[in-house]
Amino acid sequence: MKSNFLKVPSRLGIGRPAVGFVILFLAAEALLAGLIAPEQTALSPAALLEKIDENAVPGNKIMVSSMTIHGRRGDRTVKSKSWIEGDDKAFTEYLEPPREKGIKMLKLGDQLWTYTPAADRVIGISGNMLRQSVMGSDLSYEDMMENRKWSTIYAAADDGTETVLDRPCRILKLTASVPDVAYEVRRIWVDESRFLVLKEERYGKSGRLLKTLEVGEVKQMEGRWVQTRALFRDVLKEGGGTEFIIESVDFEADIPEVLFSKASLRK
Repeated sequence: MKSNFLKVPSRLGIGRPAVGFVILFLAAEALLAGLIAPEQTALSPAALLEKIDENAVPGNKIMVSSMTIHGRRGDRTVKSKSWIEGDDKAFTEYLEPPREKGIKMLKLGDQLWTYTPAADRVIGISGNMLRQSVMGSDLSYEDMMENRKWSTIYAAADDGTETVLDRPCRILKLTASVPDVAYEVRRIWVDESRFLVLKEERYGKSGRLLKTLEVGEVKQMEGRWVQTRALFRDVLKEGGGTEFIIESVDFEADIPEVLFSKASLRK
């Protein structure tokens, strides 16, 4: 399936890409929070990466989002609502379809739990389980949990320029500077005036391309540039990737602290 994402007008905004609970930790807490920034020029690669990190720092928010999984046997759409506080607390409840309704996820720091009502079980996700697919999508739990600032784990270098979504982008090549990263190398296409990542490639230690991200739309919401649609793809899987769409966002929302507890998973 050939992607048409780069042919549509701008729209998703996280300095680093993400959707619902999932989006937020894609590319890092991947698809949200970009404050409108003035035009910047001649930033060093390291300084530009720090600006992207600053844009990606999330506050409190409540999001409704959907992901459509374009599998080899057809498409399937899952809708969810997420409550997010900072970069280390997130609670997500799946709303649709009926088969997935009521499934919940809780992230506290580097810990993750899921609850399935059919089995009435809370399961901790760790170790090799982190590499498993989230709801059959192209995103792994490891992708979703990724929340460290890129400037602390990657060294950045310029790697060219290109236009994406009619926006001039600067390409950065990020090479891991610490050993415990999911991707040894990343290439990111950055809208330098908004500090938004509009496209990304993720590579393993062997140099093999593993996953890609293409932003399809960017919108201004509550004074922020928000990446509201993106296609995430595991290139080692069959199918057309997973499309993430942010339907609504309530920034700086009041969220009860009790929500971020394992007890909330069974409620």
